[in-house]
Amino acid sequence: MDLGSVIIAVAGVAGTLGGALLAQHGAERAKRREIELVRVHEEARENRSLRRTCYGELNRDARQFATALNRHLRVLREREVTEADREALEAVKNAHRDRYSEAQMVAPDEVLGRAQVLNQALNSVYGQVKRLERGAPEPGETVETASRAQYELWDLLGAMRTVMRHDLGVTLGD
Repeated sequence: MDLGSVIIAVAGVAGTLGGALLAQHGAERAKRREIELVRVHEEARENRSLRRTCYGELNRDARQFATALNRHLRVLREREVTEADREALEAVKNAHRDRYSEAQMVAPDEVLGRAQVLNQALNSVYGQVKRLERGAPEPGETVETASRAQYELWDLLGAMRTVMRHDLGVTLGD
């Protein structure tokens, strides 16, 4: 066998092995990219599911807090506030606080901004209600002014719900 034939044979084997190695490396790289894309997609799906659950609970608990404030104001007008009335209000306030705390960890800034405005308004009305209950309102605070402030909560709830639905892709548009 002459040297040229050996070189050609070695080059052919090296080319075959090199081509196989390059193909294997390319396939591994493509597989890693595919796995990464699947992971990113799965994380996005899990994140959306987490936000959907959090938003649903926050919306529910904020509505219940607003409703409980309305009920407490009605009690203040009609009769003496009982310990059961106080406990019921505290329970929904605490539930809302817990949901709002969760939202602070998962909601994007736009949603969190609306939730923060609502949270501040809920707590402001709560403060008025508690001062009225104790018989120590601030100047200008009456059951009527607190009722008006409580009524305004519904617009804030609607605004928060709208940005939540937009974030989840349920509502398109502005």
